[in-house]
Amino acid sequence: MKKAIEHILHGKEKHITDEETVLQPLPHIEFRFANPFIVLHHAGPKVILPGSKSRIYPHPHRGFSPVTFIIQGEGFHKDNAGHDETVKEGDAQWMFAGKGLLHSEGPTDHILNTGGIQEFIQIWVNAPKANKWDEPFYKAARKAEQPQVLEQEGVSLRLVSGNYDGKTGVLQSFTPVISVIGEISEGKEVRFSATPGYWTLLYIIAGDVVINGEQEVEMHNLIVFEKGNDEFAVKAKKDTKVLFLSAEPIDEPVAAKDNFVMNTPEEIEQAFADYKNGVFGTLDY
Repeated sequence: MKKAIEHILHGKEKHITDEETVLQPLPHIEFRFANPFIVLHHAGPKVILPGSKSRIYPHPHRGFSPVTFIIQGEGFHKDNAGHDETVKEGDAQWMFAGKGLLHSEGPTDHILNTGGIQEFIQIWVNAPKANKWDEPFYKAARKAEQPQVLEQEGVSLRLVSGNYDGKTGVLQSFTPVISVIGEISEGKEVRFSATPGYWTLLYIIAGDVVINGEQEVEMHNLIVFEKGNDEFAVKAKKDTKVLFLSAEPIDEPVAAKDNFVMNTPEEIEQAFADYKNGVFGTLDY
């Protein structure tokens, strides 16, 4: 049966640094978390002028995974767990912060030097309490490695993480987390299935859609569906890009502040103290 819409959350502008602004539909004043989905940020498209210096300086994380999908341009990543990577248009990267690390991110040297268009989406995927203190890890999923799912003419949807439509994504989490990203051409309709009981979300990156033949939703909105029932239909009113997310809920307390996602306020305060006291180490980016 079709899943009903519970929330339509519009992405509002948020400063993540003095210079960097993103659209943030999650968390939202009307809806906080769909645990394990804690944050969704949409950056760009932004014109990077030749000779720019814009990049996010080394900063700490603990207890969750920042997962980045490159829509346009190239992404730089470096952390003090030893990972130094570049991801390009269509690629994705999953960095598990675990017990804590420092990382720096932003446009690559190539984009900063020569200019270009930069656009990406970053989601924060929570980890269960039992895994929050595990060792950090990093893995990239190149566009060519991402299996096509829900295949039909005029539809190009790629599985980045989890198991879906009989395929397995390159990236995996501690609990089932499915992410699918791609394009739906004007006039085409796609039926997405979702496990009853899971959180199920759809973010409209670009374009306009009609959900279940009834509800029109414009770009930069995040749809949160009811947990019951097992499918919904998306028809593109114009050429559209979407990000589909579905995951088994993590039914544990969430304490999230700044760059940390833990279970209690005390653990958050400990993370701030550890960062101030140098426990997270150093990073020369």
